[in-house]
Amino acid sequence: MGCAPSIHVSQSGVIYCRDSDESNSSHQTTTISQGTTTLHGLFIKTDAADSIPSVLAYQSRQQPPPSAGPRRKERREPGASARARATRCCGVEAETQTSNASVKGSATEVQIGPMRLTQDPIQVLLIFAKEDSQSDGFWWACDRAGYRCNIARTPESALECFLDKHQEIIVIDHRNSRYFDAEDICRSIRATKPSEHTMILAVVPRTSADEEETSVLPLLNAGFDRQFKENSSITACYNELVQIEHGEVRSQFKLRACNAVFTALDHCQEAIEITSEDHVIQYVNPAFERMMGYHKGELIGKELTELPKSDKNCADLIDNINTFIKKGKEWQGVYYARRKTGDSIQQHVKITPVIGQGGKIRHFVSLKRLHCTNENNKQLYKSHRDEKYTGDNSQSESHSFKCKNRRKDSIDVKSITSQSSDAAPSLPTRRYSSMARIHSMTIEAPITKVINIINAAQENSPITVAEALDRVLEILRTTELYSPQLGTKDEDPHTSDLVGGLMTDGLRRLSGNEYVFSKNVNLSHSHLSVPNTINDVPPCIAQLLDNEESWDFNIFELEAVTNKRPLVYLGLKIFARFGVSEFLNCSEATLRAWLQMIEANYHSSNSYHNSTHAADVLHATAFFLRKERVKGSLDHLDEVAALIAATIHDVDHPGRTNSFLCNAGSELAVLYNDTAVLESHHTALAFQLTIKDSKCNIFKNIDRNRYRTLRQAIIDMVLATEMTKHFEHVNKFVNSINKPMASEETSSHSEGSDCECTANIKNFPDNQTLIKRMMIKCADVANPCRPLELCIEWAGRISEEYFAQTDEEKRQGLPVVMPVFDRNTCSIPKSQISFIDYFITDMFDAWDAFAHLPVLMQHLANNYKHWKTLDELKCKSVRLPSENNN
Repeated sequence: MGCAPSIHVSQSGVIYCRDSDESNSSHQTTTISQGTTTLHGLFIKTDAADSIPSVLAYQSRQQPPPSAGPRRKERREPGASARARATRCCGVEAETQTSNASVKGSATEVQIGPMRLTQDPIQVLLIFAKEDSQSDGFWWACDRAGYRCNIARTPESALECFLDKHQEIIVIDHRNSRYFDAEDICRSIRATKPSEHTMILAVVPRTSADEEETSVLPLLNAGFDRQFKENSSITACYNELVQIEHGEVRSQFKLRACNAVFTALDHCQEAIEITSEDHVIQYVNPAFERMMGYHKGELIGKELTELPKSDKNCADLIDNINTFIKKGKEWQGVYYARRKTGDSIQQHVKITPVIGQGGKIRHFVSLKRLHCTNENNKQLYKSHRDEKYTGDNSQSESHSFKCKNRRKDSIDVKSITSQSSDAAPSLPTRRYSSMARIHSMTIEAPITKVINIINAAQENSPITVAEALDRVLEILRTTELYSPQLGTKDEDPHTSDLVGGLMTDGLRRLSGNEYVFSKNVNLSHSHLSVPNTINDVPPCIAQLLDNEESWDFNIFELEAVTNKRPLVYLGLKIFARFGVSEFLNCSEATLRAWLQMIEANYHSSNSYHNSTHAADVLHATAFFLRKERVKGSLDHLDEVAALIAATIHDVDHPGRTNSFLCNAGSELAVLYNDTAVLESHHTALAFQLTIKDSKCNIFKNIDRNRYRTLRQAIIDMVLATEMTKHFEHVNKFVNSINKPMASEETSSHSEGSDCECTANIKNFPDNQTLIKRMMIKCADVANPCRPLELCIEWAGRISEEYFAQTDEEKRQGLPVVMPVFDRNTCSIPKSQISFIDYFITDMFDAWDAFAHLPVLMQHLANNYKHWKTLDELKCKSVRLPSENNN
C-alpha cells in the first residue's frame, strides 16, 4: 500500500498536494472531506464553488500508463481517508494515477555562449474555471513531462498563485467568457514584473471546417503569446507544452541569465562601450560614464561620429581602426578621447567585433582604461586648472580669469613655479613635483571629488552661477555638514540650550575646579541576589517578564520588584531569546555573572542614567530586532552585538554631560581629548571589566576574528549614541537606506520586492552599519515614543539630572551649558517639545519608514499633544497641578 500524498491547507485557501518521493504504488488517492460532501476527481467537483479553495497546486512525480490514460476516479465514503483530512474541515478528494516507468522532472543544463546554466523543472499554471477533458489533458501532459503544475479557478487566485511561484508557462481557458474574462486575466498578469519572462497560452474553441479562421491579433494585443485549438488529447497537450519549453521558455531563460552579465559589466572597473555594426552606441557601463563625464542617457542611441573628437590623434588613426575591425579583427592600442568637459585623455583601448546572425558583424565591444601617465591623470583631476591664460581682452577670457582668481583654492601650478623662480631655484621644482603628485593621486575622498567637479563647472559658468558655486564650496568645506544652523538664541532658548548641551563638547574652558570622575569601579558581583538559571526567578518578576516582548512593557515596575536591578533579569530573558550564549559559546552562569557585573557599575544614584535606562534601551533594541525588515537585514552577529551594545552603552555614567566634563577638565575629558568622552569611556570600561575576570568573560570562547568583528560592531554602535553626530547618522540613513528603498518599492510591483530590498542591504556592510547605528540611537532616546505614563516618568528623571548638573555648574563656577534647565524656572513641557521637534520626529520618521512602527508613532503623537497642552496652559511641570494632587 502506497503512502498518500501530503496535503496542506493554507489560511488563504490554497491546497498544496504533493506525492511522496518514497511512494512506489501505481495508484494513489487522497481524500479530504468538506462538511458531509465527498469530492472526487483530479479537479474539485462541487456545486458550491465558493465553499472550496480556489487553487489546487499539485506536483506529480510519475506518469499514468500510456495505455490507460487518465482513468476516472473511484468514489470513497466520507471519512475513508481520515489521515488526509486537513484543518478547518476543508475537503477535497484528488486521485493520482502513476506509472512505475515514469521519470521525475529534473533540472536541465542550458548553454548560452560560454555560460552554463541549470534550469529547474518547468512550472505551469492552468487557469480553468471548471474541470473538463481539456483541463485533464493539460494536467496529465504536465505529469508526463515532469512539470510542476498548479490549477487556479478564479482570476484572483490565479494572480496570487503566479506572484507566489512565477510559473514559466500559463494556460488560460479562452473558450467561454461565462466564468471569467480570459483576456482581462492575461492583462492583469502582464501588468506584473515577473511576467516579463512568462509564456501565456490561450485555449480557444475548435473551429469547424466551414468557419473562417479568426485573427490572432486580439490575443496578442491582450498579452497572449500563442493560441491552442481545443484538443483534449494528452499527447497533443504534451507536444504543445514541450515545444513551448524548447522554444520560448528556453529563450526567455537565456535572456534572464543576461541580467548576470549586465551586473558584471556594471561593476567592472574598466570602461565598456557596446555599439552596433553602424557604430551607434547601445550600452555604456558606469565606469565609462565616470571616465568620460557623460551620463548614459546622453550617449545611448548616438553615433560615435556625433561625439567630439580629440585633435591629439594621428589624422588617419580612426580610418586605420575602422579598416581593421571591419575585417572582424580585434584592435588595441592607445587613443586620445575627449571628455564632456573638453579635455583630452589618453586611453588604452581594445575593440572586439562580435559576429552575429548570418555570420555578419553585429556589435563592437570596446574596453577602455586610462593610459597611465602623470599628464593624463593631471588632466582628469585638475579639470582645466593648468590652462594657460594669456590675458586677452575678450570677454570670455576676462570672465574666466576673474572666476579663477576669486576661487582661493583653485591652484595654478605654473603660476606657483613662476612666482617662486627668482627667490629659490630649487623650490619650484620640488613644489611642482609635489603638486603633480597631489593631482595624480587616486585616493580621493568623495567630498574632494565633489569640490573638483564644482571647480570645473565654475570655469565656463556665468558670473552669477560662479558666485553661487563659491558659496556652495564654502559650505562644503565646513566640518558640520549635517548639523542644522539655529537662529539667534532669543528665538528658542530651550532648543538652543538643548542643542548646546547635547551636541557640543562644552566651551573647552578649564578651571581650577576639576571634576574628578568616580574611580569606584565595582568589580564585585557576589553580593547581589540573582537567579541561578533563567528559570529560577521569583514569581512576581517572572510574571512581569512574560510581557517583555510588548512595546508597552513597564520597565519601572521591573525596577521596583528587582530593587533597582532590572538589567540582570531582563538581560537573561532577552539574551536567551536571541541565543546569545550559544553564539558566544559561553555558559549561562558566565552570562549571568557578566550582566551582574555590568549592572553593578551603573550608578543607581543617577535619576536617569542608571541600569533601568540600560534595561529600557536593551528592551527597545530587542523589540526593533524582531521587526521583519530589521531582522532580514542583519546577521546573528549583528543582533548579538546590538544587544551587548545596548547593555553597556551608558555603564559608569556620572549623570553629567560631555560638555560638563570638558568644561570641568575631568580626567576622562583629558584622556579622550574632549571627543566622545563618555561614549569612549563606556565601551573601554565594559571591555576592560569583561576580559579582566574569567568568571564573567563572555568572549573567552570565541575565535579571534569573530571577536574582533563583534568588538568593532559594539564600539561603533555605542559611539553612535553620542549626539554631536546625530544629524550625520540620520541623514546618511535617509540617503543610503530610506530613499533607495523607496525608489525600489516604487519601481517594483512584485510581492517579493521587500525581500529583494533586505537582500540588497545584506550585500552592503556599510548599510548594515547604518541600520545598527540608527537602531541603537532610536532605542537610546525612545522615551517620547513610550506610553504616556512611561514618557512622563522619563521626562521627569532626565530633567532632574539636568537640574542637578546646572546646580553643580553654578556651585563650581563652571559655564552653565543649559541655562534653561534651572529647577526654579525651567518648563519641562517646553524642553520636551523642543527635544521632539529637533531630534526625535525626523529620526523616528526615518526609522518608522524602514522598520514599520505604527504603535510608536501613535504614542509619539499622543505624547507631543500632552506636552503642547501643558505648555499652552503655562504649566511647567510634567502634569497639571490637579493631576499631581490626585
